[in-house]
Amino acid sequence: MDMKKMMKQAQRMQAEMAKAQEEIKDLEFEATAGGGAVKAVATGDMALKSISIDPEAVDPEDVEMLEATVLAAVNEALRGVSDISAQRMQAATGGMNIPGLM
Repeated sequence: MDMKKMMKQAQRMQAEMAKAQEEIKDLEFEATAGGGAVKAVATGDMALKSISIDPEAVDPEDVEMLEATVLAAVNEALRGVSDISAQRMQAATGGMNIPGLM
């Protein structure tokens, strides 16, 4: 493969990666836990956007259960964002494994 063609391919991949990164920032992933008692929404830049808690899930006698449910919903939302981000970046790089990228 000649050098000019390789450079063009690298530039195209770089543009695809930049586009994918912008798309990822706009993503939102929603997850629930406790049968829907807690809902967490995370954004593509791994920030927690919102948490909703069903008032029925609030039991002053069992705060630990609510804490565990919130934690589960948040972790699932962040895991979902991470998985989607990795898929988008893999698509942008044509499946090439680029160390330090994701």
